[in-house]
Amino acid sequence: MDDERPDVLTIGRLAHRTGLPVRTLRFWSDEGAVPPVGRSAGGYRLYDAESVARVELVRTLRELGLGLDDVCRVLSGRTTVAGVASAHVAALDAQIRSLKVSRAVLSTVAKRGSTVEETALMNRLARLSAAERKQIIDEFKEEVFAGLDDPRLRDRMRAFSIELPDDPTPEQVDAWIELAELVRDPGFRARLRTWMELNTPIPGQGRPPGASIWWARQIVQTVAEVRKGGVAPEGPAAAEVLSELFGDADRAAVLRSLEAGIEAGAEHYRRLVARVRGQNSSPDATEELEWLARALRAADQT
Repeated sequence: MDDERPDVLTIGRLAHRTGLPVRTLRFWSDEGAVPPVGRSAGGYRLYDAESVARVELVRTLRELGLGLDDVCRVLSGRTTVAGVASAHVAALDAQIRSLKVSRAVLSTVAKRGSTVEETALMNRLARLSAAERKQIIDEFKEEVFAGLDDPRLRDRMRAFSIELPDDPTPEQVDAWIELAELVRDPGFRARLRTWMELNTPIPGQGRPPGASIWWARQIVQTVAEVRKGGVAPEGPAAAEVLSELFGDADRAAVLRSLEAGIEAGAEHYRRLVARVRGQNSSPDATEELEWLARALRAADQT
């Protein structure tokens, strides 16, 4: 019989030679990936040494994630391994990005203990297209910054963008979810608008004294050093720090701007933007700003 010749293999012997189940080889054979080289007198499939090599190639391609249709196209010469591999790499990259987004969303859900509704919202925010993310930020900019008569601010806002990279880290996706929720909040927009109005020059007048707190990080650094030295905001040493920082400026205006920024959460917003961009932002200055506000209130009462 043909199936007893040493150079011819039955499907059972092919399975033994390759270490694969008979049912797998039968399926591959039915799909055309490993066709038999002939049939025995009893109608059983027969294979040869070349079939063994073909099985190994099919197994390799399948382990790399290629579908059986693609495997058959490669084996029939309708495409090349390189061509299929290139397309598969692109598909894997897309899948990896999607998995990173899923991981980031689930991580955020776990940290927050989110409800089903919150989870669904975060997932939608995380999977927005670049154009949809831009629209959210543009609407936010229009509501918060439109009409403020400050050429420097207008230039800054024109160039201002918040974009996730094509391959964001889980930390960036997590920051984007939080930022998107924040900038879509009408209360946050209103508070930030109030703060911006306090920091925008009135035509024909100089820059409001409180604006310098938010754009000059040396003020925050000075307060950090003072706090580290144990200076209380209500003490005489704090009053000297205020004189050094603000001189004869209207401290009531400085305090109004400072309180508005703290209430708006401007520092948290700044750090979220930096995280989305993947930048190393300066340390959280919330405690320094609150110390400064306490010092200004104490000075106003003396």
